[in-house]
Amino acid sequence: MLEKLDQLRAAQAEAVAGGGEKYAARHKKRGKLLARERIELLVDEGSAFLELMPLAGWGSDFATGASMVTGIGVVEGVECMIVANDPTVKGGASNPWTLKKAFRAAQIAQENRLPTINLVESGGADLPTQKEIFIPGGKLFRDLTRASADRRPTIALVFGNSTAGGAYVPGMSDYVVMVKEGAKVFLGGPPLVKMATGEESDDESLGGAEMHARTSGLADYLAVDEEDAIRIGRRIVARLNWRKGGSTPAPFAEPELDPDGLLDLVPSDLKEPFDPREVIRRVVDGPGPGNEVAFDEFKPLYGSSLVTGWARIHGWPVGILANAQGILFSQEAQKAAQFIQLANQVDTPLLFLHNTTGYMVGKEYEQGGIIKHGAQMINAVSNSTVPHVSVIMGASYGAGNYGMNGRAYDPRFLFTWPSAKSAVMGPQQLAGVMSIVARAAAEAKGQPYDEEGDAAMRAFVEAQIEEQSLPLFLSGMVYDDGVIDPRDTRTVLGICLSVIANQPVEGTSKFGVFRL
Repeated sequence: MLEKLDQLRAAQAEAVAGGGEKYAARHKKRGKLLARERIELLVDEGSAFLELMPLAGWGSDFATGASMVTGIGVVEGVECMIVANDPTVKGGASNPWTLKKAFRAAQIAQENRLPTINLVESGGADLPTQKEIFIPGGKLFRDLTRASADRRPTIALVFGNSTAGGAYVPGMSDYVVMVKEGAKVFLGGPPLVKMATGEESDDESLGGAEMHARTSGLADYLAVDEEDAIRIGRRIVARLNWRKGGSTPAPFAEPELDPDGLLDLVPSDLKEPFDPREVIRRVVDGPGPGNEVAFDEFKPLYGSSLVTGWARIHGWPVGILANAQGILFSQEAQKAAQFIQLANQVDTPLLFLHNTTGYMVGKEYEQGGIIKHGAQMINAVSNSTVPHVSVIMGASYGAGNYGMNGRAYDPRFLFTWPSAKSAVMGPQQLAGVMSIVARAAAEAKGQPYDEEGDAAMRAFVEAQIEEQSLPLFLSGMVYDDGVIDPRDTRTVLGICLSVIANQPVEGTSKFGVFRL
């Protein structure tokens, strides 16, 4: 695990480096702050900043991090979604991964009722990829206006260029702060205006901060420098009169067991089972007043490959579903469906801890109704309205990923450990299935089977699926909200549960037809 964490830190360092030392130095020479420096000044001193999707674009042709920093930070006591362009990467231009990252950030802000603060300095779209950005990109501006209509304030602090479509970020925000002699906001810069109309103009008269503050009225506040813009932004948040709509946490005790023990709980061979109770006891609150038992297990003797029960994390109540032995049988699926219904009945968020190879296959299990029972579990997950949070610890294969609330089922947050793997099935199984199908096709045609070619094909497929199952690859695809150190799981979950409490937790009694 420590070796995998070293690989994770190296990938995260790529994101922090942005466009590299040369462009960071040039940016600083202009008297500007880096994106993460702006965030550090914006959030309350000593508070946590939960960075989200830091590895977006990893392994692609674009810079790791996708020229944008996103995350949840506390500003004047208010949890906010913070989105900061990284101008050291192609001037902060947006590429296809930037778009995915921004869409996900907007979804998190919407689902958890968070104000959004945009720290703007972007040259607009990365033009060579405009075909992948232009049409879907309009959703960004739609989301801003819908946030405002939903009474979720949007604030734009403009430090530099906000060009073309990017001009609509301040244009559609509730509050706009521009830095004097730094911010430049226009639909078309001087070269485009010259080409379109023949008019000669300069940056300041066309879109400078002072012009927008004095003439166009787009700027609500004119800041003397970047630090002043951040100070004004903090004062705006302080005046929002923002109140959480949900409950408050109870007093809590630290976990029974040391979180450092999480480092060696997941076997390197994910076929080996491990006891998720050992994970749970290192993540949830320890026993204390009002929480006499750290983990109240539900139905412990039935469907033992899935552990379910009630606990608290940083004082927040939560229902937990954790895979124990990997495979989900009919009993586990039925147990999960019942437990999810119970959580909805008592308005309690759910935490899914993944280590599953999927639902059991085979004649006995098919005849026993595994499809119906798996469907019951997926039905319950799909229609549950209490917030869900997922952590992929080990395997998350096949329909087991769906039943355990994978990305397609819209968990409020989803994080992975460096030990995680996720795919339609394991590499060996997938390669073996392809080999069996190819062998049967050759026999049907009466042709000899190429055993040497088969071995090469299996090796190639296994290597490819293994690579595409790994957390850095999946995080680069924005299929999670971040790869985290297992020891940080409790802290990350505590932040997420606090964010979720920005609005009431309400369960549903409406589910689809449960096939019995």
